[in-house]
Amino acid sequence: AVIALLAMGGSTNAIIHLIAMAGRAGIKLPLERFNEFSARTPLLANVRPSGERYLMEDFYYAGGLRALLGQLHDVLNLDCRTVNGKTLGENLQGARIYNEDVIRPRERALKSSGGLVVLRGSLAPDGAVIKAAAAMPRLLKHTGKTVVFDDYNDMAARIDRDDLEVDADSVLVLRNSGPLGGPGMPEWGMLPVPKKLLKQGVRDMVRISDARMSGTSYGCCVLHVAPESYVGGPLALVKTGDLVELDVEKRELNLKVDAAELARRKGAWRPPERKFARGYGALFSRHIRQANEGCDFDFLEGTAPTAEPEIH
Repeated sequence: AVIALLAMGGSTNAIIHLIAMAGRAGIKLPLERFNEFSARTPLLANVRPSGERYLMEDFYYAGGLRALLGQLHDVLNLDCRTVNGKTLGENLQGARIYNEDVIRPRERALKSSGGLVVLRGSLAPDGAVIKAAAAMPRLLKHTGKTVVFDDYNDMAARIDRDDLEVDADSVLVLRNSGPLGGPGMPEWGMLPVPKKLLKQGVRDMVRISDARMSGTSYGCCVLHVAPESYVGGPLALVKTGDLVELDVEKRELNLKVDAAELARRKGAWRPPERKFARGYGALFSRHIRQANEGCDFDFLEGTAPTAEPEIH
C-alpha cells in the first residue's frame, strides 16, 4: 500500500490512514519508513496534482493500479497473499500499460523517488509531511519570515487584508488546526495565497500547519506538524517574523530561533482551555493520537482479544 501511494503521488492523508491501520494490526509503521520506501519508489502516475496533466479516469483507462504495480516488481513482496486468495504476483501477471503518458514505464518515471516526503527538525520534532511533487520546485529549499495565524478564524479574517505584511517569500503558518486543536485535524492546510499576492502573479508559497489537506490540493504545503501546537509543540511558539528554513532534499524543517529564546517562550506558553467537558468530544480529547501516530484512538491499537458480550 505504501509503495502504491508513493508511485501514485497520492494523498498525504493516506500516511495517517496507513499508520492507523497498521496500529490496529499491532504493527509499528513509523514515519521514517515512508522516506525509506520513497527513496526506491519512482513516481509513475502522471495524474494531477502530483503529475502534469491527467485525472483518475485517465489512470483507470491506462491500466489502473495493476499496470502501475506491474512496473514495481522489484520493490514489492509478490508472495503476499491478497483478499482474492491469490498472491500479489499472480494478480499482476499480464498487467500492461495502455497509455504510457498517463502511467509512465519505469525508465521514463516522472521522478526517481516518490511524491511524498517526511520532514523533521526543530519545528517538527515528531515529523511533518509534504507532497513535494505538487509544489513549485524553487520552494523546496526556502528560508522566509513567518506570518502566523493563531487559528482558522484568524486566518480567514486577515489573509486578504491589504495591510497584511506579507510578500512572496513569506512563510504562512496556521496553528491550532491539528487533531486536538481543530479539533479533528480539518483539511485547512492549503492556506490561500493572499489576494494582494495573487494580483502580483504569485501562485505558490511555503505554508505550514498542523492541519491536513485534500488529496486534490496542491502547492508547497507542509502538513501534519507534530507535536501539534495545541499540546505545546514548537508550532505554538512561532512568532510572526521568525525565520523558518525548509529543505526537502535534506528532509528538514527548522525554526531559526535560538534555544534560549524558545525556552523563554515555552515558559510563557499556557495550554488552551479544554474544548469539551463531557460527551464524545471529551472522550476524543483524552484518547486521540497525534498525526505521526495515525490520529487513531489509543484504545484501538494492538491485537489484544476483546470479549463478546453475553446475550441471554
